[in-house]
Amino acid sequence: MKIGNSPDGTASPPKAERPASRKPEASTADVVRQTAQAATSAPSAQVAISNTAKLAASGSADDGSFDAAKVARISKAISEGKFTVNANAIADKLVSNAQELLDSRVNKH
Repeated sequence: MKIGNSPDGTASPPKAERPASRKPEASTADVVRQTAQAATSAPSAQVAISNTAKLAASGSADDGSFDAAKVARISKAISEGKFTVNANAIADKLVSNAQELLDSRVNKH
């Protein structure tokens, strides 16, 4: 049986003739109003941001972790088709990071 066909073989009415059972979607103004009301209601949780997170968000944490020259070299190698991925190095790093994560969770409990 196809969707929209009744078992007696009659076709379903065209879309324009079907009754409107869905309620109309909210307008953008309604969504903005609801969002504003939710924002002005009492907070449901307290959030504390660490100093490290504040520094990272402000962009003032310059620890030298971004190397623009390295990014340029890798971009050039990719565009020239000369960049190769070392799957073993990536797998080793993933396993190492997963192990660190698991160790830190065990130590907290």
